[in-house]
Amino acid sequence: MIRVKVFDETHEKDLEESINGFLKKIEDNRVIDIKYQVAVSNNDEENQIYCFSAMIVYRA
Repeated sequence: MIRVKVFDETHEKDLEESINGFLKKIEDNRVIDIKYQVAVSNNDEENQIYCFSAMIVYRA
């Protein structure tokens, strides 16, 4: 069975830790693909807000 796991963090280091923690739990040969994305937006106070996300496709 093919499954996906989605991660969403506000800091890239947090995303890295989340993904590495998940990958430790599964065998390397089960990972099919990893998709990575960054989104940036400005709020009303002119501050930039970042969203770092990734999706891992793997065999269950």
